[in-house]
Amino acid sequence: MQRWRGYDAVPGGWGRSVVTIGVFDGVHRGHQATIGDAVKRARDLGIRSVVVTFDPHPSEVVRPGSHPAVLTEAGRKADLIEALGVDALCVVPFTQDFSRRGPEEFVHEVLVEHLHAAQVVVGDNFRFGHRAAGDIALLRRLGRTFGFAVEDAPLITAEEGTVFSSTYIRACVDAGDVSAATRALGRPHRLEGVVVRGDQRGRELGFPTANLLSGRYAAIPADGVYAGWLVRRDERLMAAVSIGTNPTFSGTERRVEAYALDFAGDLYGERLALDFVVRLRETRAYEGIEPLVAQITEDVAQARELLSAG
Repeated sequence: MQRWRGYDAVPGGWGRSVVTIGVFDGVHRGHQATIGDAVKRARDLGIRSVVVTFDPHPSEVVRPGSHPAVLTEAGRKADLIEALGVDALCVVPFTQDFSRRGPEEFVHEVLVEHLHAAQVVVGDNFRFGHRAAGDIALLRRLGRTFGFAVEDAPLITAEEGTVFSSTYIRACVDAGDVSAATRALGRPHRLEGVVVRGDQRGRELGFPTANLLSGRYAAIPADGVYAGWLVRRDERLMAAVSIGTNPTFSGTERRVEAYALDFAGDLYGERLALDFVVRLRETRAYEGIEPLVAQITEDVAQARELLSAG
């Protein structure tokens, strides 16, 4: 997959293409269906598929301070999109100047002049242009003017009717319902970061943990204890993960700490990922070390059982 920073980076001579547009945070099941539709249409037409996305999140530029929690970091998002068979990814820097472009200007400059769109595939709630003034009806009218077709992909829902969206998944993660997030994403929710030194209290208790420092806007699950996988390059290790302030020790700093089962190496300074599978329990304070160690021992055993079975 070709990766471009800005539509000016589209190589000269780029032919007609099928384009889909969106933030695509999470690359969840709804996104996968829309992108997959674009890929299939491009193959049927014998042309290439392009995903257009934005960085930073448009909300932060339009309404500073409103940046939503990020479900997938930029590199991870690009890899997930590539795995869907896309030919090119165009990441458009979302600036104040870009945000002021009207719908007509956006279509002519991006879709027509640079990407030579033959078809545009978007979700049926798609909005574009300054103040989100453009909708599917306007996109179709512009398509007739400039010679491209528009296909709107239906929203993907769960059996009970819940629409799979990034907003819904963020709410699941924020509530600690990582199982629901997994169903909507089609894979476990992942948190990435660098292992930094903590209080080393886990080592003293017999359960050394990797203290993960994640990105500023990362979607961190609610406080609690989770079973999941610690991903280290191509290695996946069963893990029990604690998120919270260590109330037994009157902590104040919220931390993400992962105990990797059956691993005794040094992880400091490494960039790792945590895939959350299920929430085991809430965070609570214990009256002393012994009951805390007993609970951690139980958590680790439960995590091993669940992860081994799944």
